[in-house]
Amino acid sequence: MTARIIDGNALSAQVRGQLAERAAALSSRGITPCLAVLLVGEDPASAVYVRNKVAACEKAGVRSLKDVYPPDVDPAVVFARIAELNADPAVHGILVQLPLPKHFDAEAVLEAIAPEKDVDGFHAENVGALMQGNPRFIPCTPYGVMKMLESVAAPLKGAEVVVVGRSNIVGKPMAMLLLAQSCTVTICHSQTRDLAFHTRRADILIAAVGRERMITGDMIKPGATVIDVGMNRFSSGPNAGKLCGDVDFDSAKEVAGAISPVPGGVGPMTITMLLANTLEAAERKASGETK
Repeated sequence: MTARIIDGNALSAQVRGQLAERAAALSSRGITPCLAVLLVGEDPASAVYVRNKVAACEKAGVRSLKDVYPPDVDPAVVFARIAELNADPAVHGILVQLPLPKHFDAEAVLEAIAPEKDVDGFHAENVGALMQGNPRFIPCTPYGVMKMLESVAAPLKGAEVVVVGRSNIVGKPMAMLLLAQSCTVTICHSQTRDLAFHTRRADILIAAVGRERMITGDMIKPGATVIDVGMNRFSSGPNAGKLCGDVDFDSAKEVAGAISPVPGGVGPMTITMLLANTLEAAERKASGETK
């Protein structure tokens, strides 16, 4: 058996076409959706992510603002800029690219963003709303994963789902979204005993732990749907330095029923759902909603 490949690039293009139509509808009313992105420091991966986000905005008809600060910038400067963007009615979404330099309190920075403009869904108010099952914004990566599961019609109600990873960005919100769809969810992590015992039970396996090819084919239930959120690089061998996921794709695809690749899987969908959240914020503002 060879798994069906869940093509994040193709799905992303489809969703972005729909988003462009929504952006055009707002534009016809004189409203231009706007996302402001703040990048602090010189992390190469962060710079690539920001560049990709800005490019995606342009293609979807979303205006983007980009502020870049040196790694030794005084946090007060960044907080002042966030306050300006919060007060600007033409800005609908604000994103501070993580990670931040060590002299920043990342939690305080995220809390400084107005909840109604927090299109990453990381503000405590938005995290609480998600926990209560009434999210204002769904964090972009879990949102993208849900869209991918929807695209292959993965049965969710009653499904055994294992999420490997417990981060605030992916693992925890992922679990909340799956619980809301009546899945039975197990969260595993670095301290889990006998990880394979849990992963082999999963109808749906989501790997989001950040360890190169940690999940191998013999850890997967035959026919399971596998979503690889990991973004790592091969540490050795002929592919050393190239991107890879948390799942050993070559062995996993011979067992799984459907699987997302790295690259070309979750990554494009994460950026797409950031655009979706920005448009959602603009539409709410246009309709006078304050949710």
